[in-house]
Amino acid sequence: MRYSHISVAVPMLAELENIQVLIDLFRRQTIRNFSLYFCVNNPDGWVDSDDLEQRQMYEDNQATLEYLRKLQFSNADFKIVVLDFSSPGRGWKGRKRGVGWARKELFAAIDADCGDDELVVSLDADTVFSETYLESVLCTMNGNPECNALCVPYYHPLSGNDQQDRAMLRYEIYMRHYLLNLLESDNPYAFTALGSAMVFPLWAYRRVGCITPLQGGEDFYLMQKFVKTGRVLLSCNEVVRPQGRPSLRVPFGTGPAIAKGLDSMDSTYPLYPFEGFRAVSDTFALFPNLYEKDVETPMSDFLRQQLKTDDLWQPLRKNFKTRELFVHSCQERVDGLRILQYLKTFPLRRPEEELRVFCNNHRISLLDNFDFRTSLVPGVDAVRNALFKLEQQSRQNRL
Repeated sequence: MRYSHISVAVPMLAELENIQVLIDLFRRQTIRNFSLYFCVNNPDGWVDSDDLEQRQMYEDNQATLEYLRKLQFSNADFKIVVLDFSSPGRGWKGRKRGVGWARKELFAAIDADCGDDELVVSLDADTVFSETYLESVLCTMNGNPECNALCVPYYHPLSGNDQQDRAMLRYEIYMRHYLLNLLESDNPYAFTALGSAMVFPLWAYRRVGCITPLQGGEDFYLMQKFVKTGRVLLSCNEVVRPQGRPSLRVPFGTGPAIAKGLDSMDSTYPLYPFEGFRAVSDTFALFPNLYEKDVETPMSDFLRQQLKTDDLWQPLRKNFKTRELFVHSCQERVDGLRILQYLKTFPLRRPEEELRVFCNNHRISLLDNFDFRTSLVPGVDAVRNALFKLEQQSRQNRL
């Protein structure tokens, strides 16, 4: 299958200050065979809320809608579709709310308009990208037409606010440390899912049964579906640059991590010990052996407890009659969520100590007195950049 057209999906909540920059980025793209889908959204009660911030975000959304609707009739460069989940009577009701529902509505609109050969690019309104971004992801997916999805590399720019940048760097180092450890063992769940950095063909989206509209983490679970049903690419010639800004609009992720600051990082976003990643790697390496007979893996006790059974593997042998299918079923059972849950059972070191272990093993320079709270931001940024460089190499090697 060859892709010739792109639909870009952008959820919008109080993004008026970013919309003009975003439109300008699209106008500078080197291709024009794309359409833009915007979902301007907020809970229905915000129109007359007693909460000043909620009313301000609602008013921001209304101004954004006005801007986009004018643009629909004056813009000749590309098609624009606006989904209004903001205006009175149109906002989210009950538990149906948040970025997960916005992405679901966006993808549903694209699904209704387009065929299997449509390529979907998921972005956030605060994301910056180059003029060749859409052309690059189109070429990448056309070079790998059998692939289910692409996780585009990302990089959060510094804001100039010391406290905010320090929290952002700590969170980004957590994400890169996690991914790099999984990439080293070629784990199938080695991916970083960001709503601002996902690309997938519509046929693959339809095959996995669409997105689960969670309050947060919907991007992770969607990408995990793609991993379980096919191959996910991790590299292209582009890097997206989302803003590292504080936000409490979702329960976890970059925005909440920055909003809560460094004090909550060690418990919420720890650097998991290398012994845990090694145990995961050793377990996955034993899956082919398990096709013949039961053997203990480092994760066996954990899995028996989680799955509430002592017979972990025989049902899979019964249902999957080749070693290849059996191994795949093991990988489906011990998925990305199970891996994270397992890593949480390990005792933690101080993040600086765990980072030093990783840096020493990868010949990355780290100051003797390195500390996330006291080291100068340029020094912390230098570590982030070293991990980013190593991650880029590892992503490319995964192709």
